Amino acid sequence: PGGNAASVAEHALAMMLALVRSIPQLNAAMHAGRWEKSGAAGAELRGKTLGLVGLGRVGAEVAKRAKAMEMRVIAHDPYLRPELAAEWGVELVPLADLFAQADFISLHTALSLTTEKMINAQTIAQMKRGARLVNTARGELVDEAALADGLRSGQLLGAALDVFAVEPPRDSPLLEMANVIATPHVAGSTAEAQEEVGIKIAQQVRD
Repeated sequence: PGGNAASVAEHALAMMLALVRSIPQLNAAMHAGRWEKSGAAGAELRGKTLGLVGLGRVGAEVAKRAKAMEMRVIAHDPYLRPELAAEWGVELVPLADLFAQADFISLHTALSLTTEKMINAQTIAQMKRGARLVNTARGELVDEAALADGLRSGQLLGAALDVFAVEPPRDSPLLEMANVIATPHVAGSTAEAQEEVGIKIAQQVRD
């Protein structure tokens, strides 16, 4: 645990940047020979509110990087002491308040009976209109049909997903949507993370 936290955190931030700057779409256009400069104005992360669902190892690393990018960071984590969150410059809030305030919602919680499909039609309706969702945690946290509906309606402006309920995803409407960025469960897959995990496993076997 924790061996790939920095890698996952960097991937989450990369996905946020890709969402607001349309990097995958603009890259595809360039490779196709199209110069789509007009209408490509993006947005900044600076000054936006990031809501972290879960402030454990990965969530804390995301918060640290988001603060450096001048984002306001709020979080929901019933197991974390508010004093510790305050030390990291993060405000702990009820989940409904996080949904209502966050421009970006990033999931970093474990899968359990209480968190399965926590992103559903009801909670999406509670979110700030035009918010963007990032999931590098567990695919089962999201009701994918409800997410697709939220993206079609404009309630959510975009989503970036590294994980899916079924992997690889089959016949997912999300993969057909231009405002969805998807990667194949690789957020923790870096050379550095693999080395760190390998070292920790060796130390645990020794212990």
